[in-house]
Amino acid sequence: MRIAISSEDNKGLESTVSGHFGHCPFFTIVNVDEKTIRDVQALENPFAQGHQPFEIPAFLQSQGVQVIMSGGMGGRAIDFFKQKGIEVITGCTGKVKESIENYLTGNTTDAVPCKESTEHHHHD
Repeated sequence: MRIAISSEDNKGLESTVSGHFGHCPFFTIVNVDEKTIRDVQALENPFAQGHQPFEIPAFLQSQGVQVIMSGGMGGRAIDFFKQKGIEVITGCTGKVKESIENYLTGNTTDAVPCKESTEHHHHD
């Protein structure tokens, strides 16, 4: 399984989970096999400075991603990920390693869109 986590930095499993996937500088990509982390890589977010809601789901699908995890995400983006067959997990905080461990042990919740705010004013 290939999991992408929106990240604030390029520190592998020690990266900090980004509060909002669309503007994160990196996606930490974690390959998991039978609940064991096999390898970790960082991918720069080519759309960090601006994007349409469908661009990042298409980009991550092209990278073989099956799950996207983030602190927050808008409703339209969640829908686009689901249309691509990518599972969406929101509400993640802390380090990437903690979020992956929570996911692998079933301690995460399904996607819930961000509430409208000044920080997320571009959501539907």
